[in-house]
Amino acid sequence: MGSCKEEEKNDQQPKWLWVNGPIIVGAGPSGLAVSACLKENGVPSLILERSDCIAPLWQRKTYDRLKLHLPKQFCQLPLFNFPENFPKYPTKHQFISYLESYAKHFGIIPKFKQGVKVAEYDEVSGFWKVQTEEVQYLSKWLIVATGENAEPVIPEIQGIDKFKGKVMHTSGYKCGTEFNNQKVLVIGCGNSGMEVSLDLCRHNATPHMVVRNSVHILPREMLGISTFSIAMALLKWMPLRIVDKFLLLVANLTLGSTDKLGLRRPKTGPLELKNATGKTPVLDVGALSQIKTGKIQIMPGVKEITKIGAKFLDGKEGEFDSIILATGYKSNVPSWFKGSDFFTEQGMPKTPFPNGWKGENGLYTVGFTRRGILGTTNDAKNIAKDISEQWRKYKGFCKNFCTTRNLVSDSQGICF
Repeated sequence: MGSCKEEEKNDQQPKWLWVNGPIIVGAGPSGLAVSACLKENGVPSLILERSDCIAPLWQRKTYDRLKLHLPKQFCQLPLFNFPENFPKYPTKHQFISYLESYAKHFGIIPKFKQGVKVAEYDEVSGFWKVQTEEVQYLSKWLIVATGENAEPVIPEIQGIDKFKGKVMHTSGYKCGTEFNNQKVLVIGCGNSGMEVSLDLCRHNATPHMVVRNSVHILPREMLGISTFSIAMALLKWMPLRIVDKFLLLVANLTLGSTDKLGLRRPKTGPLELKNATGKTPVLDVGALSQIKTGKIQIMPGVKEITKIGAKFLDGKEGEFDSIILATGYKSNVPSWFKGSDFFTEQGMPKTPFPNGWKGENGLYTVGFTRRGILGTTNDAKNIAKDISEQWRKYKGFCKNFCTTRNLVSDSQGICF
C-alpha cells in the first residue's frame, strides 16, 4: 500500500462512476487524514490521486536529508500516532513509512493516476462532476485536499534561459553529491534554501544564497525544548505579539543579530507574519553557523542571469556552475476547479482560518490553513463531523440510487 507502482488499467471501466460518499482530490497527508476521519464516522470516501503513490510530494520531491522541522507530536495525523521508537524529529523516510502505515491501518486505497482535469458543481443535478482523463465521477460532496504545496513555484528571472549550467528547483534536488566542488547559486532563503545550502556545504560545494527580502530565523530548540512547543504553550496564556517578542529576544540571545549577516528581520513578528501571510520562519538546523563562517555566502537579489552566472541588484557579478531555485510551492486548484468563487486566484480559500474548510453545495477543503498538520487535523475532524450528519440522512438515497439502476457498490462506495 502506498508504494509507487503502476495500477493495472481496466479496459472495461465505464465512462462515469457514482460515488456514494465524498470524492477527495489528493492523497497527501490531508487527503489521508480526512478519509480516515470520515471512515471513523462510518462514511465511505474515494481519493483521486494524479500520481501513482500516496504523498507524492514527500516521496518524489524532497531532498534526502530532510527531517520534520517540528517534534513528531505536532506532525501526526488524527486517530493514529507515530511509533514510539521514532525520534523526536522523524526523517523523511520515517514520515513516509508512517503515512503508509496510516493508510493501511484505515484501509485507505486511493485511485492512482487519476489526475483531475475539471471539477465543477452541476446546478441541475445537484452533484459534483469530477472529470479525469477517462472517467467522470459523480458525488454529492467534493473535498479539495491538494493543499498549498501542489506545484513548484518557478519565478521568471531575466536571462535564466541563457544559463549554460544546470538549473533545478528544490523539488528535483536529492543530495549535494552531484554538486561536489561546484559554486552554486541558491535562490531563496526559506527552510528549503537554508537546508539545501547546508547540504551543499557538507558535499564540498560553495553555496551562495540569495536573500532578497527580510526573513525570521529562530533556533529549532530553546534550552532543549522545541521552539514551536514553547510558542504553542505561551499562546495559551499570552497575546500573540508578546509571544513574538519573547521568541525574538531568545533568538537574539542564542543566535546573535542576523541583520549583521545580511539577514534582515521583518518588522512584523514571526507568528503574526505566518498567520497573516503564511510565510514560515526559518528554524535553524545548522545553516546559520555556516553563514557566520562564510561557507555559505549571502547574496542580494538577482537582477539578471547570464550565460555563466548572475548580476545582482548591488551591481556585483558572479560566476556559478549551477542554480537551485528554493522558491517554494503553490496551490494548483485554479487549474482544475471551476464554476465557484470559493478560492482566490492563488488557489487558497477566501474565508480565513478557522472557517475556510467549508464552502457551499457540499464543497470542503483540507490542508489550506497555513498551519501545517495541526491545521489539517482541525479541518479533517470538522469535515467528517459535518458530512457524517448529512450521511445518516443520505445513505438511504444512495442505496436506492444504485439499486434502481442495477448498479453494484464496492467497499469504497463506488457504484458501477
